[in-house]
Amino acid sequence: MQVQTEADWVSRFADDVIAEAERRAPGKPIVCASGLSPSGPVHLGNLREVMTPHLVVDEIRRRGHDVVHLLSWDDFDRFRKVPVGVDPTWAEHIGKPLTSVPAPAGSEHPNWAEHFKAPMIAALAELGITYRGVSQTRMYTSGAYRDQVLLAVKERAKIDAILDRYRTKDKPATEQDDEEQYFPYKPYCSECDRDLTTVTSYDDETTELTYTCVCGHSETVLLSEHTHGKLVWKVDWPMRWAFEGVVFEPSGVDHSSPGSSFVVGGQIVREVFDGKQPIGPMYAFVGISGMAKMSSSKGGVPTPGDALEILEAPLVRWLYARRKPNQSFKVAFDQEVQRTYDEWDALERKIADGTAVPVDVTAHDRAVRTAEGTLPRTPIPIAYRTLASIVDITTGDPEQTLRIVRDLDPERPIESLDQVRPRLDRAQHWITNQVPLDQRTRVREHADVDLIQSLDEQQRESLRLLLQGLDSHWSLDGLTDLVYGVPKDQAGLPRDTKPTPELKVAQRTFFALLYRLLVGVETGPRLPTLLLAVGAGRVRKLLSD
Repeated sequence: MQVQTEADWVSRFADDVIAEAERRAPGKPIVCASGLSPSGPVHLGNLREVMTPHLVVDEIRRRGHDVVHLLSWDDFDRFRKVPVGVDPTWAEHIGKPLTSVPAPAGSEHPNWAEHFKAPMIAALAELGITYRGVSQTRMYTSGAYRDQVLLAVKERAKIDAILDRYRTKDKPATEQDDEEQYFPYKPYCSECDRDLTTVTSYDDETTELTYTCVCGHSETVLLSEHTHGKLVWKVDWPMRWAFEGVVFEPSGVDHSSPGSSFVVGGQIVREVFDGKQPIGPMYAFVGISGMAKMSSSKGGVPTPGDALEILEAPLVRWLYARRKPNQSFKVAFDQEVQRTYDEWDALERKIADGTAVPVDVTAHDRAVRTAEGTLPRTPIPIAYRTLASIVDITTGDPEQTLRIVRDLDPERPIESLDQVRPRLDRAQHWITNQVPLDQRTRVREHADVDLIQSLDEQQRESLRLLLQGLDSHWSLDGLTDLVYGVPKDQAGLPRDTKPTPELKVAQRTFFALLYRLLVGVETGPRLPTLLLAVGAGRVRKLLSD
């Protein structure tokens, strides 16, 4: 059990969070947090910001504790740049709050932030991630942070001194960050709605604040009443830690350097807001294999929604659960996606027969269910690579697909494609959208007569043996035994003979011949699946002269 606890990073963090919460606020709900900026597509790297606390929160909840996962939407942040693929005229909105920027053309959503929040909200729901969403636009404009804003402004000299500890001493003041220069509060202009403003005066007694904007507008407001502005980031983040009483929040590795928001925030939350910095790990990069195609087609890195179109939700959860936060990993969109499914299916078989190690069992359990219940799964999980081959060859035709999957195991025939969904749909989406056309399988329309007539007697005999055994071996397991067995038969060896180097060469040579005759190249989907997909009648037609 000791080994399992050490290896299971989720349990270890849950232990730490429960203990820390008891020290800080015994008897109160445990607050864990994460934050996302809907400035553009929320990608798979950002998902780690949410998945890490979710898994810890879920473990704490399973243990019966009152815990909440706050997901802060940084939708009151400024619009910084126009992404690739968006009308360049959107540059006129740079500097506005994300909730004040129009959504991209054709969107059904009221503003930029909502447009990019929506697909992430849908993905989180599919992944079984429950949370309490907090809109920073709503929090600031409602005046919820008024006391905290006034306190930060009052203590601006102290904040400036903290920031000064990390400033490069030989850097000219004009090159320092705005938040390190002067005022910790940035008004949005009431005229142009942008944050291209400069605070020119402030009275601590009356809270009278005067600002000017590059648009030419100037205004004097009472900060005690003003709600159209926000604290700069390095002050905003620690303010929220104290306001919400956050005990646990992970952060990216970029926050581990001196002077980063997390490091500086730890001092500001203590010295200004009389709060405590959350505990939590730095999480590593999430890479993508097959990213080039995604980037060229979408103009950016893949999102959780993109991943959920080819991976079932439990597999996505598993990818994040099985790796410690400080370990990087890749999400596959290329051929490696088949290996991901193979590993998952192998784990499920080990769990079913009781041979899986405890830490893998735990990671699997976190993937397939939460404290609220079990995630939907494919009733009969046929191998992903098999389904991918089938939809590739049939181009997704439902009748042909059902015929083939029914033949995979005649003793336990599948009666409806719903029994292999959603995995079937994921495989079809992958084949259609991720596999280049030149890698798709195209079965010959007619037999390659010239090739067949050029075969020697041994090659002809191998084809005869295959065709003779088709009917009696017409299942996935049967055809597997047949295609591997024909070279053994020709060598006079029993079917249960273990492969030797010479036998492997003979098998590869036979397989290459079948591929050339069936699909015109020397490689392709697994031959048993290919034969089932092509159908016995057509196989006979293509392998006979």
